[in-house]
Amino acid sequence: MKFNIITLFPEMFVGPLTESIIRRAQKNNLLEINLFQLRDFADDKHQTVDDTPYGGGKGMVLKVDVLDKAISSVRSKYQKSRVILLSPRGRTYNQDIAKELSKEESLILVCGHYEGFDERIYNLVDDVISIGDYVLTGGEIPTMAIVDSVSRLLPGVIIEESFLNESFMAKDDSGKYLLEYPQYTRPLNYKGEKVPDVLLSGNHAEIEKWRNSNLKAFKND
Repeated sequence: MKFNIITLFPEMFVGPLTESIIRRAQKNNLLEINLFQLRDFADDKHQTVDDTPYGGGKGMVLKVDVLDKAISSVRSKYQKSRVILLSPRGRTYNQDIAKELSKEESLILVCGHYEGFDERIYNLVDDVISIGDYVLTGGEIPTMAIVDSVSRLLPGVIIEESFLNESFMAKDDSGKYLLEYPQYTRPLNYKGEKVPDVLLSGNHAEIEKWRNSNLKAFKND
């Protein structure tokens, strides 16, 4: 899997995408992360990527011509890429979409900033995704969330058994996501709260029954 990220702030990705499981996966050639500075695709000497909006109003809008050049350039290098725009108007991200994206060969993730995009960018992308109903400064943090959640589903990145019973990997009969059962480790008794006896019994059938009965339906309140 190749993640190709178009952003005004590539330095923001140092740390979140260069540590832990993702760092190891890149080292083992299980995934590749490429960062592209949007300003590199501007024509003028000031590398201008935004302008004031027609009709007036506060804020600056990212220019469609610069975005088009950036997307076209990256797409020419990674031709089997799905282009995703991070925008509040997109479909709300969830584990089903993470699974869907993990089947792709390559993704181009376009991070917004400032007041937003020229409307015409929506003609240049394959998909639009939002990570929730709230406002962030730009698309960098949503992109990190997508890269992280998709990466761990790729073959070999983590042991498959580690995520099969995780939260959001299954649904109940009504279609609601299920949250993982409670987990415990030492100490056995902490401030009066003890580990459930069934987990100490050694009876794997009863433990499995207890775990299944303690899966919780996710409530998006």
